[in-house]
Amino acid sequence: MEKSFTEQMKDLLISQKRGILEALAATNEEFRAIVAEMDPKDVADVASDDIDRKMIEALGSQDIKRLRAIDAALTRISQGRYGLCMSCGKKIPQERLTALPSAVLCIECQKIEERRNR
Repeated sequence: MEKSFTEQMKDLLISQKRGILEALAATNEEFRAIVAEMDPKDVADVASDDIDRKMIEALGSQDIKRLRAIDAALTRISQGRYGLCMSCGKKIPQERLTALPSAVLCIECQKIEERRNR
């Protein structure tokens, strides 16, 4: 995977995470206070640090899933495993990662997983 593409995806993932947290801050007074006290560069780390149970309670289940997927993708980037299918180990096409930056499966393995879950 090209380093420039990986850095682009990292920036996109951090931006998506920040967007979720900022949307939560806009609707939740207690969370807004937590975010306001933080250094701006740390906002992207709020959910992964799990600094407050109230924040997790305030998140909807979809947002929690999205944040976990984003955190997992950021971890894979830091470990040099980003863009590799977690099932078969093949490279996930850049087009798929561009559309879904937190993707963990290649298209073939995703189709198999979807059939299995029907």
